[in-house]
Amino acid sequence: MSKNCDKGDMMKNITVIGFGSWGIALACLLAKNGNNVTAWEYDPAVAAQLDANREHKTFLPGVEIPKSIRITSDVDDVMQADVFLVTLPSHVMAHAILQFVPHFAGKIVVSASKGLVDGKRICEYLAEIAPDCKIATLTGPSHAEEVGRDMPTTVVAASPCEQTARTVQDMFSGGNFRVYTAPDIVGAELGGAIKNVIALAAGIVDGLGFGDNTKAALMTRGLAEIARLGVAMGADEHTFAGLSGIGDLIVTCTSKHSRNWRAGNLLAAGKASDDVLKEVGMAVEGIHTAKTAQQLARKYNVDMPIVDEINKILFDGKNPRDAVVDLMLRDRKGEH
Repeated sequence: MSKNCDKGDMMKNITVIGFGSWGIALACLLAKNGNNVTAWEYDPAVAAQLDANREHKTFLPGVEIPKSIRITSDVDDVMQADVFLVTLPSHVMAHAILQFVPHFAGKIVVSASKGLVDGKRICEYLAEIAPDCKIATLTGPSHAEEVGRDMPTTVVAASPCEQTARTVQDMFSGGNFRVYTAPDIVGAELGGAIKNVIALAAGIVDGLGFGDNTKAALMTRGLAEIARLGVAMGADEHTFAGLSGIGDLIVTCTSKHSRNWRAGNLLAAGKASDDVLKEVGMAVEGIHTAKTAQQLARKYNVDMPIVDEINKILFDGKNPRDAVVDLMLRDRKGEH
């Protein structure tokens, strides 16, 4: 067995790094499954409020945080853990995570964040800064609003080490939360990251008043772009037909809970990306991921026209309707 595999057992001592809506939903699930959970929130005032109220009234109203979950903003309070679960937004990852890295050696580190950091997949980045950790990702179609309310949800635990993936599966599985395992961490993470960019486009399509034909075409061709890049980066093409590919794409492009879809809707109304971020009020991973996705496409010589047009809308001020027209008028070609 590799030194970066986990031998596995039942109950775990788990630290959740990042206690927004997703961190809260997963922490509640882990506590319900009998694990000892400590949650780290960077803002001391927010941590104290959450500890007192046992509810995030803005991000996850109505979801009670069990009293068994210890909530802190002190890094020194969260180091005695078997597992670290990272739910930080990608754009603060590099700044916030470094203080935890000395404690990752020999431990399982699970990324449940969906984005890119410094031009890398999040698990790739974490494995580089903490090479002795046992790395995994938890991803798939899973909105915090529904997981927090115990609605049936199915995700994937992906890791290059089968036993680590199974340990993560055991930690999270139970009741209405079903977890599959997979070895393709590259494909699983890329599906989860770049679908957010396609979801921006889906929000734009709806905001412009286009129909089901347009959205179905967008999602299908968007998935083709994600898969092309994934295969070029070493992923298994079959991954993109699963939960971390088409599954996550569907939920993020169609759900009322999707921040990225909502952001796209606001972009269609003519709002600038900075104003969109302020109005949504939470992390919009598609905006933070778009430019890096385009850079990866160029690095691996992969054609990603939807990603290109989203970048022009976000950063060059292109009219969203003109972007749709330009996509429709591209040179004729075969589908594959």
